[in-house]
Amino acid sequence: MTEAPSATAEPPPPRPLKLALLQYPIEPLAGVTDWTGKLDRWLAEAKENGADLAVLPEYAPVELGAAYAGEYPPGVGSELAVMRAMTAEILEALAWLARRHGLWLLGGSIPVDAGDGRVVNRAHLFSPDGAMGWQEKHVMTRFEREHWMIDPGAPPRVFDTPFGTIGIAICYDAEFPLLVRAQVLAGAWLVLVPSCTDSLHGYWRVMIACQARAMENQCYVAMAPTVGDAPFSHALDVNRGAAAVCGPVDRGFPEDGVIALGVIDQPGWVFADLDPARLDAVRRDGAVRNHADWPEPPPVPERIALGPAPMPDQQPETRSQA
Repeated sequence: MTEAPSATAEPPPPRPLKLALLQYPIEPLAGVTDWTGKLDRWLAEAKENGADLAVLPEYAPVELGAAYAGEYPPGVGSELAVMRAMTAEILEALAWLARRHGLWLLGGSIPVDAGDGRVVNRAHLFSPDGAMGWQEKHVMTRFEREHWMIDPGAPPRVFDTPFGTIGIAICYDAEFPLLVRAQVLAGAWLVLVPSCTDSLHGYWRVMIACQARAMENQCYVAMAPTVGDAPFSHALDVNRGAAAVCGPVDRGFPEDGVIALGVIDQPGWVFADLDPARLDAVRRDGAVRNHADWPEPPPVPERIALGPAPMPDQQPETRSQA
């Protein structure tokens, strides 16, 4: 599949949407047909609940790797090689599912050949008519860099949709404020964070990052994780997390900014109705104006030398007590 062209016109004004985030269970599958059927059932449920935009997590399609790796247990190299070889088939299936259910669909992410010798982690966003755009992960975790040999991807993008401008920050990217800030400055009022973490430490890093990005930009940030133990898969053997939607920590929002939160490690959808007008109100009349008060560019800290202090030539005189 080819990507949709770059936007040239002004983006549509933001408008409310119903968001569906899947706590996606990693399961053994027989092949692409089985996987497509699994997603078909999940997306039918999202549509029945009124979703406009459905989000699958980082590396969700990689559960297919074990079915085609040709060895058991599969090695991570063989699983990822299979995914790269199957990219076109996976994308065609996701585009078909978006059309079938009339949904905007973030289809998780997969390792793909970038065409220049690099392998990148790419998330694909599909419109209900099957048009596609993509965002690459910009900053790799140690595991991706040292074991999976995934390369850093392209800088942040934004996507113009009928709901306004949306950004995507894949998992670890959400932990870097300036990446998300660039998307917000380009007009994104909602940033989607597909994630895949194999420990609660990892889950909380991404969750805390989502809360921080939503607070400091007075925007919505939404995370969707993989969940479940999968001993059949070398790449996705352990998956921990919960879906969440975070917003500003201010008037009209929950005290911790968490608008919706799933149950950790339990498969299922988390839904949230999001209204960009609430962001406009808090940016204008909130107790603070995080979105507007960012220093641009960030100041260069002055360096102060505090020690060690030079030793005096002699001890200072002491006063005698009366």
